Amino acid sequence: MGRLFLINLEGRMYTCKHCQTHLAVYSDLISKSFHCRTGKAYLFDKVVNVTTGEKEERMMMTGVHTVVDTFCVRCGSLVGWRYEIAHEKSQKYKEGRFILER
Repeated sequence: MGRLFLINLEGRMYTCKHCQTHLAVYSDLISKSFHCRTGKAYLFDKVVNVTTGEKEERMMMTGVHTVVDTFCVRCGSLVGWRYEIAHEKSQKYKEGRFILER
């Protein structure tokens, strides 16, 4: 395993709840009105210090989406997902954006 390089953020930020690795800054927050299996979730334009899993089709409250799960690079915890493809026209704004679970 190689050396782990982390991006450190400044200002108001969101971190991994397990290891406090920086994930996103407040200015990249788009919406707090999302929900996941475990409760509330936030939509972000950009996140850092994550790795992604395999693409999969997932049925969500707003329809079918192609998503990839995102994991903290330091501890490996599931922190959310990224929207790859939104099949509904009204949901296209989510493509390429990230959900971080609270």
